[in-house]
Amino acid sequence: MPRAKAPSRGSYHHGNLRGALIDAAIQMVEEVGPENVSVREVAKRARVSPGAPFRHFPNKTALMTAVAEQAMSLFRSEVVDAVESIPKDDPMARFEAVGSAYLHWAIHNPTHFQIISTRSLIDWNSSESLREDNRVVRSAMEGAIEDAQQQGKLGAVNIAEANVAARALVYGLARMHIDGHFAQWAIAGEAVERTAQSVLKQFVSLLRSDDTDSHPTPGGTLCRL
Repeated sequence: MPRAKAPSRGSYHHGNLRGALIDAAIQMVEEVGPENVSVREVAKRARVSPGAPFRHFPNKTALMTAVAEQAMSLFRSEVVDAVESIPKDDPMARFEAVGSAYLHWAIHNPTHFQIISTRSLIDWNSSESLREDNRVVRSAMEGAIEDAQQQGKLGAVNIAEANVAARALVYGLARMHIDGHFAQWAIAGEAVERTAQSVLKQFVSLLRSDDTDSHPTPGGTLCRL
């Protein structure tokens, strides 16, 4: 998925003030980071008066929440499309598909990923769409690993801890990319996603059951990690 395009200077003249402000905010995040977004500067970039944004967004938090809602919607679509392409009878493949889609989207949309991951700048609890999109993504992950356990395809692991570990892994890899840490490991360009996806595959392989595993139980530990 391509990165969001920067808004044109004349974008507001098409009549969509709200969309123009969101585009300008995304442009600012890309250039100076989410913490440094200014409603006044966003208005300037959208070529409207300093007070114009307040017709839609009473403060910076409201503006950034709207930007996050757009980002989460795109993220949800990426994950849902990936999971729907996997056979229903292969829950571990579905589980991996969630993480793979997460990594692909975050690496190719770093600006949007920064926005949804910087929770201190958005009002998560007030946004029904943010919480619903997140629920769909999380349910895809949790449902897959629960199915794997029921079908005996999961090793002796605690599935609650496995879900947390999986989320931490893909989030950490995405942040390593955004924060420039892969360069310290001599990983750059297309090798970043290949490496991240390979790490995810190794993690999922540790969760799978094999002939030496005991029967998986809900209270099991991540013994092979």
